[in-house]
Amino acid sequence: MLRVLYLVHDLADPAVRRRVMMLEAGGAVVTLAGFRRTHGIPAELHRLSPIDLGRTADGKFAQRLKAVAAAAMSLGSKLGRIDRPDVIIGRNLEMLALAVRARSFFAADVPIVYECLDIHRLLLGENGVSRAMRRAERALGSKTSLLLTSSPAFVRDYFRRFEQMDAPVVLLHNKVLELAEQPSSVDGPAPPDTDEPWVIGWFGALRCRKSLQLLAEFTRRMQGRFEVVLRGRPAYSEFASFDGFVTAEPFMRFEGAYRNPEDLPRIYGAVHFAWAIDFFEEGLNSSWLLPNRLFEGCRYGAVPVAMRRTETGRFLSGRRMGILLDEASPQGLAECLGSIDRDAYTHLRERVCAEDRSTWVSDLSDCRVLVARLAALGSERAGDAVLQAA
Repeated sequence: MLRVLYLVHDLADPAVRRRVMMLEAGGAVVTLAGFRRTHGIPAELHRLSPIDLGRTADGKFAQRLKAVAAAAMSLGSKLGRIDRPDVIIGRNLEMLALAVRARSFFAADVPIVYECLDIHRLLLGENGVSRAMRRAERALGSKTSLLLTSSPAFVRDYFRRFEQMDAPVVLLHNKVLELAEQPSSVDGPAPPDTDEPWVIGWFGALRCRKSLQLLAEFTRRMQGRFEVVLRGRPAYSEFASFDGFVTAEPFMRFEGAYRNPEDLPRIYGAVHFAWAIDFFEEGLNSSWLLPNRLFEGCRYGAVPVAMRRTETGRFLSGRRMGILLDEASPQGLAECLGSIDRDAYTHLRERVCAEDRSTWVSDLSDCRVLVARLAALGSERAGDAVLQAA
């Protein structure tokens, strides 16, 4: 079986658990090591006995650099008890640096995979810090055998534009992971009666102040015809007072965390629309990503709401589905969504539900394909070594 050492920036990130599940379902044995952003490690990961690399803080880049440097110094002793991996995966740039460091304790021929699902804004400027970070990424990328990323825009508008690395690319959309042989049914809510509101769900990583303000102003303008349900993990460092703001809004409520993928049918089955907009790094990462909530909402029949001139908008436009906004304002949202009726909503939802399930879902065969691709890296490097020797 393929042995994978998986180095992650946040052990509590739900996406980490999903990737571990995907690797294991594909036949890999996973050793997990990473930083904590919370006091504990999720119960679902306890069975792996993750290697704790220390504590980091969301949004505090200097502190994270210090934590990575400290982890690099102690990495040899922390990895000394594990078997030699066949592949090392570094999730995000700081973990790629630790992946290169980790390889030095095993063997030079262990392939490294760079899993990059976001492009941090510090990589995109023209100041000295941004240039230095891109140089570091290029240097680390030269030691990488494969790039795993979740949006073609990341490759097109960043990695190729800045000539960051020339490793082969595997595109893994942020799809819903479904390992059961019998797929879940799609049972979304019926259109509301006259005196009931339409419900917009904004789920996942809640980090966008602009979206929060926009939805609050829109629902007030609609005087209760629409309400917003928020679920997931708020990035409290990005809000002056997330809890206080939401509590003060008459048509908005926060319903806490959820388990992914277990809770997805229930939470998306209770909303009519899925908010697939993020202005967190407007014009940059937010314009390039294809978020989890896009695939999750569509998988369970929620009509996505997106900005037209983004990668998400292009993805939906090519499939002639969803609500696409040209203007990020309460007025623009009201013009696109405010006059929705039962017939229009039914048509929009039917378009989403008619799409092939594989557009939204990764299944067991996808897991096996991924692990097979990772396993092939070892033979590719061996082949390169033979050619060089010859």
